[in-house]
Amino acid sequence: MSISPIAAPVGPTSLTSAAPTRAPQQTMDSTVFMSLLVTQLKNQDPSSPMDTNAMISQTTQLSMMEKLTQLATDSASGLSVQQRSEAAALLGRSVTYLTAGGASGSGTVGSVSYSGSVPSLSVGGASIPLTAITGITGA
Repeated sequence: MSISPIAAPVGPTSLTSAAPTRAPQQTMDSTVFMSLLVTQLKNQDPSSPMDTNAMISQTTQLSMMEKLTQLATDSASGLSVQQRSEAAALLGRSVTYLTAGGASGSGTVGSVSYSGSVPSLSVGGASIPLTAITGITGA
């Protein structure tokens, strides 16, 4: 009597060897918070429901987190607008600046570029970021 060998299984052989179906989320946002709150409410013990004060406290914390996030976004937008305005105000003015190597330079601002996250000024043919300006020497 001959015995035929069993072929090796194809694909993952256990639950842990398969790749995860989704990447774990590393930040807590309002979607995660609401999902946790709804899950908590669905699975609570009917004989001992969630304290309403605790639920109101959690909802208040969510609201505060959303407002702080919006405040941070608005502050970043305001800084960007202020930098653009300041860069435009330097057109035609003489400035001093530090290069990436640490050397100082000076010249007249000929143009402004808003292509990066920080406006850059064209001074004597060199592109100088607004943050590298150390002084204004001309009126």
